[in-house]
Amino acid sequence: MSKAKRGIYAAAVSPFTENGRLDAERLVTYCQYLLSDGGCDGVAPTGTTGEGNSIAMIDKLALPPKFAKAGLSGDTVIFGTGACAVNDAISLSRNALDHGFPNVLVLPPFYYKAPTDEGLYTHFAQLIERVASNDLRVYLYHFPQMSAVPFSTDLVVRLKKDFGAIIAGLKDSSGDFEQSQAFAEATGGVGADFDVYPSSEAMYFDGKSAGCAGIISGSTNAFANLVQSAITAGGGAAFDAVKAARATAAKYPLMAAMKQVEAWRSGDDAWLRMAPPLVPLTDEQRTSLRADLAALETEKEPV
Repeated sequence: MSKAKRGIYAAAVSPFTENGRLDAERLVTYCQYLLSDGGCDGVAPTGTTGEGNSIAMIDKLALPPKFAKAGLSGDTVIFGTGACAVNDAISLSRNALDHGFPNVLVLPPFYYKAPTDEGLYTHFAQLIERVASNDLRVYLYHFPQMSAVPFSTDLVVRLKKDFGAIIAGLKDSSGDFEQSQAFAEATGGVGADFDVYPSSEAMYFDGKSAGCAGIISGSTNAFANLVQSAITAGGGAAFDAVKAARATAAKYPLMAAMKQVEAWRSGDDAWLRMAPPLVPLTDEQRTSLRADLAALETEKEPV
């Protein structure tokens, strides 16, 4: 088992059945698409974009064996395993590891607000010590707008110092590039084998220059190939297209918009189902998104 490869990740959206359960088979097939024609180097299922905190524990536990049976590689998948209860986080992380997926994305326990760094340290120390495997690779999930529980750079450095390679990196969904840069600088970034992932593809080149490992983004469900083209081109006009696409995605509720894009791509309206309290796009939003995507395609056409 190995650490997740660096590069472009999609925070994969999650399909649901008519009764609101996670549709694991459809998610596996979708992630296989993202890792091939979808242009992604890796996928991060059951995170925020994947409505992970709205998915039943039993469904999340059933997911890694299905990914393993389908032959997905352990170095291309980072499962979201964060939970308020440390025992739930332990169960989800151990289950992923046991099925060949050592890389896990872990939110801090987010119900009690303003916890001390000591309390957060204890949560992650218990997770690591009780999973009890040197193969485990934990990616800390910094998303203060949603969790209201940020990671301090001091805490991240302490966890990395005490647990070494097990603390593999951090996803920074703050949207603040200076914050991503601070995490990379404090830990040594990729040069010290600590992989910081900003959450916007518009930060890709700045992130690489700052020692980040790539990006993990919700909008790469639709636009990963644009990012890969920009990387091949070394930036320039190709990267302008990436930034335009990201700005388009930001105009809409992200999860609903990415599910709508996948419903159009696949011809499968089952993708439009959302876990409450989230809802699909309105008719007006769908019409506007369709027009915006058409405009992006027009901008890509050679003059």
